[in-house]
Amino acid sequence: MATSQEDVYREKLWLETPLIRSVHISSLLDCNVYLKLETLQPSQSFKYRGISHFAQHALHTHGPDVHLIIASGGNAGLAAAGAAKVLKLRCTVYLPHGVNQSTIDFLRKEGAKVVIAGNYYLQALQRAQEAVQAEQKAVMVPAYDDPIVWEGHASMIHEIKVQLPEGIKPDAIFCSVGGGGLAGGIMEGCEAVGWDDVPLVTVETHGSNCFYQSLSLNDGPFVGNVNTRQVPEGTRAERCAEHNVTVAHLSSLTSRATSLGASSPSAAIVKKALERKGGVRSVCISDEMAMQAALNFAEDHKTMAELACAATIAPAYKPTLFKRVVPEANKSANIVLIVCGGFKISLDDLNEYKRIVEADCTAGGDWDVAYNGEVFEVPKAE
Repeated sequence: MATSQEDVYREKLWLETPLIRSVHISSLLDCNVYLKLETLQPSQSFKYRGISHFAQHALHTHGPDVHLIIASGGNAGLAAAGAAKVLKLRCTVYLPHGVNQSTIDFLRKEGAKVVIAGNYYLQALQRAQEAVQAEQKAVMVPAYDDPIVWEGHASMIHEIKVQLPEGIKPDAIFCSVGGGGLAGGIMEGCEAVGWDDVPLVTVETHGSNCFYQSLSLNDGPFVGNVNTRQVPEGTRAERCAEHNVTVAHLSSLTSRATSLGASSPSAAIVKKALERKGGVRSVCISDEMAMQAALNFAEDHKTMAELACAATIAPAYKPTLFKRVVPEANKSANIVLIVCGGFKISLDDLNEYKRIVEADCTAGGDWDVAYNGEVFEVPKAE
């Protein structure tokens, strides 16, 4: 008889991606660092796991004439379009103005209908919701806030458990975070395989840090008393009665890591993060530090990583920061970085990042990093 995990993932569309030990980063940090290469999914990001899982569920629930509709700035839409093509389903992706033409071309190659609606994501989302309401067979595909999506993302943890050397459990798992879909999948996967005590390090960029701000609004891992923490300007705190947590809503997103650009996270995932045994260690870095990591990663591993993905990698290229976040790591420690992927990166982008980082480093000083309510400086040239 098949196990429950085999039943859940029996018809999976995603690929089992490699887990490789990084010689470069392991040498830098003097421990074992493994890279889960979600860049190799068909849509070039981890989102293909959860969204293809949701698409299959929609097909089984509504039949072959179901119409998948999604609002996206890029990676979620690409995942939905790719899954729809494999399943022979209709798919419409609503995008705001300003999305890169290469993304639009990729969507159309996958057979999706593309609708440009509004100047911002929320306006595209509103148009998508109106389309779903107007069509009986239409289903809204969630970008990150849905248990079926998290269940799909959780599959990577089941893979990692098998791929690590026998008997090895990670001492920490690093991932980037925006709305919380990836973090939610990792937490669910860890719970399923007996790793709920493994620390999860979530990384986001200043100016796109709704998850960090939401954790700060609740009792949890942050230093100090929650009642004394100030709500930052441009942020609105809202209590979610269903999950009994306070969630931050950002009025604007200023980071260039646009794939992290959720204005608010999933309240359910914030709740999971606050309650899990291994805890969540929440880190915010500058765009420039993420850019530097993208450049280092491309040089070391001959792989491009978009800025949101590079945020995950950044602490691994800064030993001072890494040791602050994972002080228990020793030579025998095993660290997993979820290289989550993403389509929004090009050679031109890397060249621009190089110019920005060089100018910033020439100006001197350090980069500010926020970690669980504390702010400290990390050397730019480390």
